[in-house]
Amino acid sequence: MRSVADNLKSIRGRIERAALRVGRDPSDIKLVAVTKNVSVPQIEEAITAGVTDIGENRAQEALGKFRELGGRVTWHFVGHLQTNKVKYVVDFVELVHSVDSLRLAKEMERRARDGGKVQKILVEVDVSGERSKFGLSPGELMDFLEEITGFKHLAVEGLMTMAPLVDDPEMARPVFSSLRKLFEKVKEEGPPGVKMRYLSMGMTNDFEVAIEEGSNMVRIGTGIFGLER
Repeated sequence: MRSVADNLKSIRGRIERAALRVGRDPSDIKLVAVTKNVSVPQIEEAITAGVTDIGENRAQEALGKFRELGGRVTWHFVGHLQTNKVKYVVDFVELVHSVDSLRLAKEMERRARDGGKVQKILVEVDVSGERSKFGLSPGELMDFLEEITGFKHLAVEGLMTMAPLVDDPEMARPVFSSLRKLFEKVKEEGPPGVKMRYLSMGMTNDFEVAIEEGSNMVRIGTGIFGLER
């Protein structure tokens, strides 16, 4: 069985090659190691091998791991976040990738205000239109951004999507291309105060295609830790 360090070396090589294929600087792409169902010792291995950003899917699991690992890494929340679980993540998560409703945004604004912080967020967009996916529809995005621009304790930093699970990563390309176009549209036409710094798209099975289509933040679990997600 390959070590976490070996897996990371392989993933970083693939990120670099995907970026170079389309004339991009590989250092512009942030790797978030997704640690759902991953033990703390395995996460320690990843940190030793140079991982700086950890992504969790479950609020209470994230909090438990934060209590063990602390601020040695930057914490991301990448899974669907229920409103009643916001209290577990706002205190320590740097970036929440999955804000997908006004109700959730309001609760995050309230919790962040009470904690005296500005919570950085990405807005999740369901580009593929799959009923099983969370996220705003592309047509809802601009109105949603307008609605939350007055929130003083939320900072929109970009967009996120999840492509359908397909055998051929090329089948995910239209989803990634569509989100990149939305990203560029928000940059040009979005409300004041909304930043488009991060385009979070691409997981173990499709991250190379995502990078070719403009992703600058990939969320990889299985490729690093070898667990089924």
